[in-house]
Amino acid sequence: MQALRLTLPVALTSLSLGAFALPALPAAPTDAQRAFERLKTLAGKWRASITGEPMRADMGNGTYSQVTIRVTSRGHALVLETQEIGKPDDPSRYDHPLTMLYLSGDSLMLTHYCDAGNRPRMAGKVSPDGKTVEFSFLDIAGTTELGYMRHVVFTFIDANHHTEDWTYMLPDDKPFRAHFDLWRITDASGS
Repeated sequence: MQALRLTLPVALTSLSLGAFALPALPAAPTDAQRAFERLKTLAGKWRASITGEPMRADMGNGTYSQVTIRVTSRGHALVLETQEIGKPDDPSRYDHPLTMLYLSGDSLMLTHYCDAGNRPRMAGKVSPDGKTVEFSFLDIAGTTELGYMRHVVFTFIDANHHTEDWTYMLPDDKPFRAHFDLWRITDASGS
């Protein structure tokens, strides 16, 4: 009987506290989640003016590409496809790289499916002002015989303009830097 007198108040107190308990607040988004959401705002078609350093005949300065960015996999991935304007859509003969951005746990990740036959993986960090997302090399699958992508920076200018800076390591381990100045394509003619 004594045990029942002690158990009953404890049980009633527990039930009443449970009835008034507030639901847990959702966790604040991490820097990686905020950066990924910002990158998703780039979804659409873009015209890119490309310049390279050092200048190379096989990696044209002043060329234009179309970059298509789309959210896929129910919002869990972002895919970037690049194709040089004026070249046939034939990835077996012309460069047509593909890049995937995604979250892995608390990390913002980038995997670049390169025409050089490899897949470098990079981890992203957002700048304190949120205007730049920088991806640094982690590891690579595939051959590096023809070189590989090592570093990428996305810079947000406004809703219709951003830049991308890609650093490619040549076979002699010297960097080639490609600067993409991208403007959103807003009409059906692609201009």
